[in-house]
Amino acid sequence: MSDAAEGLAHVEAGELDIEFTDVGPRYGAAVLLLHGWPYDLHSFDDAGALLAARGYRVLAPNLRGYGGTRFLSSDAVRNGEQAVFATDALAFLDALGVGDAVVAGFDWGARTANVLTALWPRRFRGQVSVSGYLIGSQAVNAEPLPPAAELSWWYQFYFATERGRLGYDRNRDEFARLIWRTASPEWDFDDDTFERTAASFANPDHVEIVIHNYRWRLGLADGVPALAELEGRLAARPATAVPTITMEGDANGAPHPPAAAYRDRFTGPYEHREVGGGIGHNLPQEAPRAFADAVVDVDRLAEQNMRSGPGSLQEVRHRG
Repeated sequence: MSDAAEGLAHVEAGELDIEFTDVGPRYGAAVLLLHGWPYDLHSFDDAGALLAARGYRVLAPNLRGYGGTRFLSSDAVRNGEQAVFATDALAFLDALGVGDAVVAGFDWGARTANVLTALWPRRFRGQVSVSGYLIGSQAVNAEPLPPAAELSWWYQFYFATERGRLGYDRNRDEFARLIWRTASPEWDFDDDTFERTAASFANPDHVEIVIHNYRWRLGLADGVPALAELEGRLAARPATAVPTITMEGDANGAPHPPAAAYRDRFTGPYEHREVGGGIGHNLPQEAPRAFADAVVDVDRLAEQNMRSGPGSLQEVRHRG
């Protein structure tokens, strides 16, 4: 089914009915765009249009717990651990008959792109990952950070409490506005832009997914047994050999690692790009042309890599 007025479509995939946008030629090379928290698929409206104009088929789903995406069963576990977003993405591509794609994202979406390309590299021609390598583990997250670094994760600790869950549930929009402003302090978004995305937080599963995601990271909530093997592999911080471009805005106010900290996790053709001009955490929406250009360029890297064959992988360029 589809919602023509909003340009939205739906497909049943795995345990979800996934809401998504599908723009560009039906048989163009596929690009999968994945958002984070507290954002939604509208982060890719402008970048997706630019990519569609270049001949790509651009697929941007709302993650579980966002927008019109719904669980098919009321009994399904509202799980938010990192591996489940990757299995959702694979089920989504399978449901649409998409065999391979470039995957690109930020925040939770960048982490999911990292997971997908590390565990299922043959399904992805390349990736664009804002803020680099974000795969984590409960063991790593159990180690304390310096106080100044812990301060930037204040909401993670808030969500660990029942007071925090209740506060987020009651104040979803106000909470998201605060995160947008602190994570992108120079982004002058208007009310219409915010409200278009804030509508996605009314999803009945939104709070449960968000709270489980952050509690799982701290080891305060269990994952599902079916994903334990995948999470065990991810805990080893697997490298990815697919062609990759990592990106960072010069005004990202959200916690993020320096580029040098994750360089060794990308073992194939690679480039890091710093995007200037006051660009914050939501880089695809704040700098859509730079983001779209990176998708096109990583696809070219993939083509060059396929032509050169195994054993000839080269680092293309590294800045930052």
